[in-house]
Order: sequence, then structure tokens, then C-alpha cells
Amino acid sequence: MTSPQSRHTLEAKYRRSKIWNGVLIAVVAFLGIVVAAQLLPDQGPTATPEASSSGEAAGEQESTGGDMEFVRRDTDDPRAIGDVDAPVVMTEWIDLRCPYCASFSRDTLPTLIEEYVEPGHLRIEFTDVAYFGEQSEDAAVAAQAAANQDMYVEYITAIFDAAPESGHADLTREVLIDFADGVGMPDMAAFTADLDDPDVRAQAEAETLNAQRLGVSAVPFFVAGDTAMSGAQPLTSFRQYLDEQLDKVD
Repeated sequence: MTSPQSRHTLEAKYRRSKIWNGVLIAVVAFLGIVVAAQLLPDQGPTATPEASSSGEAAGEQESTGGDMEFVRRDTDDPRAIGDVDAPVVMTEWIDLRCPYCASFSRDTLPTLIEEYVEPGHLRIEFTDVAYFGEQSEDAAVAAQAAANQDMYVEYITAIFDAAPESGHADLTREVLIDFADGVGMPDMAAFTADLDDPDVRAQAEAETLNAQRLGVSAVPFFVAGDTAMSGAQPLTSFRQYLDEQLDKVD
């Protein structure tokens, strides 16, 4: 497995680049993705965010029709890694307390960076949601505070690297501040102030609300090209998933 230090360096190197999509047609299209994906065999629909833990580990794919409106492709986006002009963008919805999000981050993401992001084939854009209570909400605010200092990838990587193998991470305010200090946040005073900033919290809350409106009820959830996939799938599944999307743009 790639070491945390080399991984942080690699991700920072390829992070060269608010999610808000109010266009009704995009919402309807994406709901179609999620409903289809969740109704495939062995995967029932998730009624509430809290019930998503049973759906987090399972996952299937379902074809849709082209790039989605929520793909940002912003050169200065601190919540993305990879070339802004990469042929395929994979959006990942995460909750910093989600054990399956942490598993993907530790076990699969480093290889995807080496095999797809580094050669310029793939760009990954992250979107935070808060599905596991108040601590998830606070963690989403902290992630936005880290993004405000261009330290988003380093921050979420540190949290996921330290996450338990099962259950939800205990992310108190003190822990969130400690992680910021541990990754070398340039301005700790500004980071701490952002934790209490109503505008920063509103921005984080808007992302969760938008994800829920789109139908994302289980994390991690991915959309690459015109295909959705849910759950921390094996590396081989992600290779097949991404290769199929790359074949479509060749």
C-alpha cells in the first residue's frame, strides 16, 4: 500500500485544479441513475440517510446518458485531483465518518491515482455529505475550512487514514482541529474560525441538501462519465468501471 506521506505528495501534485445544481433536468436525470442503481439485484433502495450503512458496502453500475451537470471542472478547485481536461471525471460523494469511504480512500484510491490520475486519464472530484449525525456535519464544515486553505485532499486523507476499520469515526471538534494541525494547516486560527462561521456551515449544509435532492442516499457514491456506482468496490471493479468509461471517449 502507498504510504500516507507519499500518497499526500502524489495527491497534492495532481490537485491542479460550490457544488450547486439547481437545474431541474439535471436533478431528474441523476435521480434516474440512483433509482436504477439501487433497484438492481441485491441492492434495495435506501429510505433514509441513517439507513445507508447497509447499502454502503454493496454496489452496482447503471448506464446513464453523458456527463452530468454537477461535474465542476474548475481549475482552482481544491476538492479535486487530476488534470482539469482529463477525458473522464469521477465524482465521489463522501462522509468523513463513513467507514467504507475510508476503506476506498486507503485501499483503492492510491492505485487509481497512480494508474489513471497520474497519466492524465482521470480527474476525481469530491463532494462532502453529512449522513451520520452532528459529527458528520461538523466534519463537512471542517473539510470546507480545509478547502479554503487549499488543504482539502491532505485533510480528508489524514482523517480516512486514521479511521477505524468498522463503525463511524469519532470526529469531535478537538479531533478535527488536531487533524488540521497534523497536516500542517497554514493558518490554524483561520481554520478554527471557519468552524464557527455560519457561511461556511451553510455552504457545507447546501452540499448535503443538494446530494439528497439528487438522490444520493448511500456513500461512497460515484459517477464517472455516464455510469454510476455505489459502495467501496474491489480495485478490479473500479478498473473495469473506469476502463469502460475511457473506451467510450476514445
